[in-house]
Amino acid sequence: MILIADSGTSKTDWRVIHRDGRISQHRGVGFNPYYMTAEEMAIQMRHDFLVNLEHEIEEIYYYGAGCSAPDRKAEVSQALRTIFSKATIHVDHDLSAAARATCGHKPGIACILGTGSNSCDYDGSSIIATRPAAGYILGDEGGGCYVGRKFLTDFIHEEMPEKIRESAIERFHITQNIIQDHVYRQPFPSRYMASFCRFISENKSDPYCYGLFYNSFKDFFAKHVCKYDDYRNKPVNFVGSIAYFNSDILRKAAADTGITVNIIIESPIAGLTLYHQELL
Repeated sequence: MILIADSGTSKTDWRVIHRDGRISQHRGVGFNPYYMTAEEMAIQMRHDFLVNLEHEIEEIYYYGAGCSAPDRKAEVSQALRTIFSKATIHVDHDLSAAARATCGHKPGIACILGTGSNSCDYDGSSIIATRPAAGYILGDEGGGCYVGRKFLTDFIHEEMPEKIRESAIERFHITQNIIQDHVYRQPFPSRYMASFCRFISENKSDPYCYGLFYNSFKDFFAKHVCKYDDYRNKPVNFVGSIAYFNSDILRKAAADTGITVNIIIESPIAGLTLYHQELL
């Protein structure tokens, strides 16, 4: 049996390819070795459906946020090894998942807009260039954390429409102190900030909320896509919930920047499953 994982900071999509060809799936919490130790990830995994498969999984293909550096890949491998001691484990970057799921065997630029953000230039078989991914404090332009951070900053400084502010208070019961406690003292601040994006999406008919996404996407294009060679003549593809549920704004921001957006999908897991099925 083969286990496939596509993991971001907020959630992980798991697929199991059974020996008889059946496919089962599960969605669980996200993992990021930049913000979690191997021990912390292992504890979360043991709360998941994975422990029921520990003696059946023979091979694991894990694609995850924060898994570009060898030491981070080793952290994830160590966490998985605590459950699947006999499985062959492959850990790769979530950019590889995005490129394989959206570009297939053709050249293109693959982008991730989920809780965080990232991008790469893909030649049809390999990633040939990337841009720095500076994380939720110094980067993540266009991602949910970036949009949510701007929203919460405007909330604190009372620089948003009053009706939006009142609606946010009614829904989330937030205050400046609550926001700062979550951001500076509680675990997973990036998830917390990104969690406001659903509310912002629901209110994107308001120019303020629309502008939060539009300007964040413009920032992403400037910091990432526009720095790749010949970017105007390459299809630009996206994976991630922020891109998927705000695709109308994303396509508008791209068009205004002279960029052609091709495919936008919420998750690459289906494409990854097909990819690994073909290798069996």
